[in-house]
Amino acid sequence: MDLWTALQAMILGVIEGLTEFLPISSTGHQIVAADLLGFSGERAMAFNIIIQLGAILAVMWEYRHKIIDTLCQVPHQRQAQRFTANLLIAFLPAVVIGVMFSDWIHEYLFNPITVAAALVVGGLVMLWAERRQHEIRVEEVDDMSWKEALKIGCAQCLAMIPGTSRSASTIIGGLLFGLSRRAATEFSFFLAMPTMVGAAAYSGYQYRELFQPGDLPVFALGFVVSFIFAMIAVRGLLKFIANHSYALFAWYRIGFGLLILATWQLQLIDWSSARPH
Repeated sequence: MDLWTALQAMILGVIEGLTEFLPISSTGHQIVAADLLGFSGERAMAFNIIIQLGAILAVMWEYRHKIIDTLCQVPHQRQAQRFTANLLIAFLPAVVIGVMFSDWIHEYLFNPITVAAALVVGGLVMLWAERRQHEIRVEEVDDMSWKEALKIGCAQCLAMIPGTSRSASTIIGGLLFGLSRRAATEFSFFLAMPTMVGAAAYSGYQYRELFQPGDLPVFALGFVVSFIFAMIAVRGLLKFIANHSYALFAWYRIGFGLLILATWQLQLIDWSSARPH
């Protein structure tokens, strides 16, 4: 592993870790960053699967006590059963849509221009959602009904458009459907676990021939860096939303998206030629 490859792995690991659970689109940032760094092709596809696993492992570690308690209580406690059922219900729409359209989405939508447009549109929706009057019906994640879980699961499907953000779709969806900021954020974290593990397993099986023993050091470096920075992002976000709205993230999305579109229109960077990595 040469120095430049190690630097690429670290940069992409940092970006994945910091953006996976923030409502700013980790996939969008990865597409843009990988294009700028020249880290593309089949090797990059396999690398992305690994660093996403690093990020999801971080949130699983952060909520390990909740996960263990729920698993132990599922056989006999109604609350644990309802929470588990809600996760499964919210997870199912992404499974159906993902299996049906994932190849088409990767072929036609994984490019910086789509990302930029989705970032701007998503940012505007976030601003609207934050400025409307909130009617909070669910204060804690354990108080959710199956109907609210299904609605959030359907909202998560929008995140298959790169640049939309899985976190943004589920969090803002949660706010619109009556969840408190903390409940919407935590349910987004929990829903990420089966969604991302399932997506990584599906992609890993599809592209299993891309994993080569010689790439292990690069993948391991990206995995560790992603894990560390995802942990920082998860803890930081929970502290941030205690006293702030999501408007800051909305303005960031809009600014970043407009920057990409401006550099494209001014022909400073030929984003339109970028292909999926």
